[in-house]
Parts: sequence; structure tokens; C-alpha cells
Amino acid sequence: MINEKDRKEVERIKKGYIVREATKIDELKALDKKVKLPAKIFGYVYGSIGSLVLGTGMCLAMEIIGNLMPLGIVIGLLGIAMVSTTYTIYKTIQNNRKSKYGAEIVSLSEELLNNTK
Repeated sequence: MINEKDRKEVERIKKGYIVREATKIDELKALDKKVKLPAKIFGYVYGSIGSLVLGTGMCLAMEIIGNLMPLGIVIGLLGIAMVSTTYTIYKTIQNNRKSKYGAEIVSLSEELLNNTK
């Protein structure tokens, strides 16, 4: 006989190998992810690059790396513009994806909600 702790471990391992059929909820989650993921990836990448550009411009302007203050100011302003526009572009991408997949998500949601009543 195995003890309760081992039984739970065996059941946990077994769940990892049982093939589960996709449900409507899984489809809804996948569509939601399809809407949100591209905008999130863009926001993280573009915002990070903008921060690095801003930091490089600050380093050049403060003459930490090189003696190029005017170039540092220009690069810093470019970084500020990138960081400042990240959220706006993120929301634009997300809204475009919502309009593309929104009707499908709403109809699938309604179907799921009506089946539960």
C-alpha cells in the first residue's frame, strides 16, 4: 500500500499524461490570448528598446561615454518619444485585434453562457 502523500503524487503525474479534449472554454481562452499577446510583446520590446535608447542618450549627454552632448540630447529625445508612445501604440494594436476577433469571442462567450443556464 502507498501512503496518501504518494497517492497524490501518482495522481498528479497521471494527470500530466491523460489526453484531454479541447473544449469551448479552451477555444475562448486561445482567442483571448490571440488578442492580447501580440500587443503585450510589442509593448515590452518597444518600451525596453526605448528605455535603452533614452539611457544611451543620457549617458552621451552627461559625457559618461564620450564627449558628444548634442548627439546625446538628440538620442535622448528619441528615447523619450519611444517610451512616451509605447502605451498608445500598445492600445492601438490591442483595439485592432479586438475588432478583428471581438465578434467571434462575444458569440462564443454567449454560447457558453447560454449553455450553463
